[in-house]
Amino acid sequence: MSVKWSQVDEVLSGSLEGKEVHLRGWVHRWREGGKIIFVVLRDSTGTLQCAVKKGNLPDDQFEEAKKASLIESSVEIHGTAKKDPRAPGGWELGANGFRAIHVGEVFPITENQSTELLLDYRHLWLRSQQLTKVMKVKAHLLKGFRNYLDERGFWETTPSVITQIAGEGGSTLFPFKYFDQTAYLSQTAQMYLEVLMFSLEKVFSITPSFRAEKSRTTRHLAEYSHLEAEAAWFGQEDNLKLQEELVAAGIHHAAKHAGPLLKDLGRDPAELLAIQTPFERLDYGEAIEKLQDMGEKISWGEDMGAPQERLLTEKRKAPLFITNFPKEIKAFYMKVNPDKPDTVQCADLLAPEGYGEVIGGSVREESNESLIERLRKEGANLKNYEWYLDLRRFGSVPHAGFGLGVERILMWICKLEHIRDATPFPRVMNRASP
Repeated sequence: MSVKWSQVDEVLSGSLEGKEVHLRGWVHRWREGGKIIFVVLRDSTGTLQCAVKKGNLPDDQFEEAKKASLIESSVEIHGTAKKDPRAPGGWELGANGFRAIHVGEVFPITENQSTELLLDYRHLWLRSQQLTKVMKVKAHLLKGFRNYLDERGFWETTPSVITQIAGEGGSTLFPFKYFDQTAYLSQTAQMYLEVLMFSLEKVFSITPSFRAEKSRTTRHLAEYSHLEAEAAWFGQEDNLKLQEELVAAGIHHAAKHAGPLLKDLGRDPAELLAIQTPFERLDYGEAIEKLQDMGEKISWGEDMGAPQERLLTEKRKAPLFITNFPKEIKAFYMKVNPDKPDTVQCADLLAPEGYGEVIGGSVREESNESLIERLRKEGANLKNYEWYLDLRRFGSVPHAGFGLGVERILMWICKLEHIRDATPFPRVMNRASP
């Protein structure tokens, strides 16, 4: 007779009260008190206290429960679900059967470990309740993003992360030997999405992007999840509307479907549900003036860093667009503002509460002549861009797009102190393992 396996969250929901339940998972906590052993069982849905009492199950199985005292041992426990206000979560399993699948060794992670040790054991630390909750929220966030784009006719595509061109400047590229050529890990899928846009019109991708920035900050990763979109016939306002509605859809989906997880992480989901579109737009020049009034030593033409973004947003409850940056500090493919030719039609979206930039986007230049002029000015090898320039030679159209840093938005909505906890295996300056 086959066993019907249940999961911890089913017990915690109360739907299995008084019923015979079969659970399997890992020992999260273990303590012994005379003739009773309390095993806190962990599976992917949560944790549950199981009372293993001598006499309620065969003696050899009670001995197995004693041997499975090392945390992260894998076990199967059978018993009856019952309410118990003394137990964490208010429910307990009264065990009448126990089987140790694998008794683990002494777990190398204990309380109050250093960050570096936790990162060395990231492959084990990912079992922690906090990181498990963050990964679940991330899955809900991504589902919200995908649902929104799918409903609006965007096609999800799979561009390559191996390239021979720079999208965001050559100084932050990761080069590698690709057979007998030099290639780079992609900084952005934008240019490949532009290719696909000419057949599919509205496209997006969620791919890893790589930036060789020598930055030791709480919000920089060398590899991150990049949601990027390109749309034909879009202008600046179309692009901003798409971005703000996408962000609102993603965070609202997470708030509705992962509310208890967010609460456990310190975020009231009601705060996210209260965020509505449109988001405020602030011209770059006005932003510089605001920063100067706050005492910042920054001039028109300089880019904003984390301190400036924090000043502009730390007291805000909703995201903020900074628009129309100077041409000289932005990428070659951004379209110049016709009425203000020293600026481009672009925007950065800043998260509230000081979390900083989460999206960068722009209208794309559709003129080959303008693109070639900018590339030459930057000293680029035009030969590497021939295929990109072909897009403008054959049926060029107005279009726009953006790139969204998934981990940065996750960091904001989960109130994380460091972006490394928004991704399973953080890649930063000094770490490429595990």
